[in-house]
Amino acid sequence: MCAEPAGPGHGHVIDLESRTIKCACRGCALLFTRPGAGGGRFRTVPGRYRHLPSFPAGERLWEEVAIPVRMAFFFTNSRLGRTTAFYPGPAGAAESLLPIEEGDHLLAGATAVLGSPEPDVEAVLVNRAGEGFEAFLVPIDACYELVGLAKLHWRGFDGGAEAWQAIDGFFDKLRQRSRSGEADDG
Repeated sequence: MCAEPAGPGHGHVIDLESRTIKCACRGCALLFTRPGAGGGRFRTVPGRYRHLPSFPAGERLWEEVAIPVRMAFFFTNSRLGRTTAFYPGPAGAAESLLPIEEGDHLLAGATAVLGSPEPDVEAVLVNRAGEGFEAFLVPIDACYELVGLAKLHWRGFDGGAEAWQAIDGFFDKLRQRSRSGEADDG
């Protein structure tokens, strides 16, 4: 943003107009932590990670929103004024074009425990894990990291062993990094 080298472990800022993620040095990231800063165009991606190991409403959510894959992320797009759903695939992030208003009440069960995601910069990431579902509250850049892994490693119709190894490894790291249980301010 300011041309200062961002360095390893740098932060990210969302450009709400272009819907892009920008690398940011610490100073630039700090400028946009509050909604409305910078004229409301930019928002810093926070670093909260929460995990809900069992998300029983996941099955109904998948049916109502008609998600064709085992994982999807949901976030509030403030420019559209609604929740949007995306899922990773070999071509990148695919947006569900189906209305998901019916699914909002199902997501509320996860956010009651995980905390409410900040619009545009945090998401609820839902994963089919074995026979059930799990949910995460994560920074939006984590969702796009998952999208990048899928795009990079996907081969053939089902993705192949390398892609699923990378995706499973991503979720293993996410579980380790995340807090379980009740949401807090940290």
